Amino acid sequence: MNIDELLRGYDTGNLAIGTLASHSALQIMHGAKKEGFTTILVALRDRAWFYRDFDHLIDLIIEVNSWRDICKPEIVEELRGYNTILVPHGSFVEYVGLECGESINVPLFGTRSLLRVEADQKLKMLLLMKAGIPTPRVYELSDDVRGPVIVKLPGAKGGKGYFIASSNSEIEAKLRKYIEDGLLRSPREAIIQEYIVGVTAYFHYFYSPVLNRLELLGADIRYESDVDGLRRLPVGILEELGIDPTFTVVGNLPLVLRESLLPKIIEYGRRFVDASRGMVSPGVIGPFCLESVIDRELNVKVFEFSGRIVAGTNLYIDGSPYSYLYWDQPVSMGRRIAIEVRLALEKGLLEKIVT
Repeated sequence: MNIDELLRGYDTGNLAIGTLASHSALQIMHGAKKEGFTTILVALRDRAWFYRDFDHLIDLIIEVNSWRDICKPEIVEELRGYNTILVPHGSFVEYVGLECGESINVPLFGTRSLLRVEADQKLKMLLLMKAGIPTPRVYELSDDVRGPVIVKLPGAKGGKGYFIASSNSEIEAKLRKYIEDGLLRSPREAIIQEYIVGVTAYFHYFYSPVLNRLELLGADIRYESDVDGLRRLPVGILEELGIDPTFTVVGNLPLVLRESLLPKIIEYGRRFVDASRGMVSPGVIGPFCLESVIDRELNVKVFEFSGRIVAGTNLYIDGSPYSYLYWDQPVSMGRRIAIEVRLALEKGLLEKIVT
């Protein structure tokens, strides 16, 4: 697939912005509409009714029976017929599969080769370490674990299947169960990290190749079930119930950071952008998120990243305190993506932001 050849076949005066009908689709559509683009959603048939209620934001809904249908030749042809740039979000690879996500013959906003890194917890940690960003200790299965640790499954699962353990035997038993249930192919796919006590904080960045600028556009805290519900119960009752807390994300809470933390957070974002260029070509483009814990000494350790728009940005469809500092108007992450497309068009740099 040659991206330059794909773009030569496009009427760039009539571009459309498209995405899957899930995750952060509504803000992507809202932002694209604000910047004057045609908007397209690929939706499952049984979910399309919901998105039709937003027909003032969505120009076309392409209905499919399964997410992987997006890679069928007739769907690809339809998307290209509308000069569509696809915006991947957290549901993209998780639903369509890595092979489809990497090979779909439609221009993607952002770095296509980063999808493979995102699908592999070990590669994700390698990129963070190459960036020189402080991270929790990572254990191998052969290490002597003296907890607590958090064990995470590969891919963008929104915390589903994560668990806390304090011994090797506990980890091995739980992973065997996940393999039996089909959630995991091999224990080595999971990642075992030191559990750090502190406040979780998720930082939303946007790197602009057009402006050669890194922007911090927001931050959030994830509200997770049932770990956040269980903390309301006294310790004695928790022990009596014998419940293992889980970390499935059910929503997001806004977070405004201490200003004294911002230089460090932006520095980590810059390091990530620089390191990504050495690992995936041409490096990160557009939105990404560093996912961290901040301890009592205000140390920030990054335990994971997302290489695209995250659901926490849905908090800021009317703009965040930080996006106002850059743009002095309401700019969501969805709209920031559309602004980058518009600026790239105006400057003849479209090939710099799609892969």
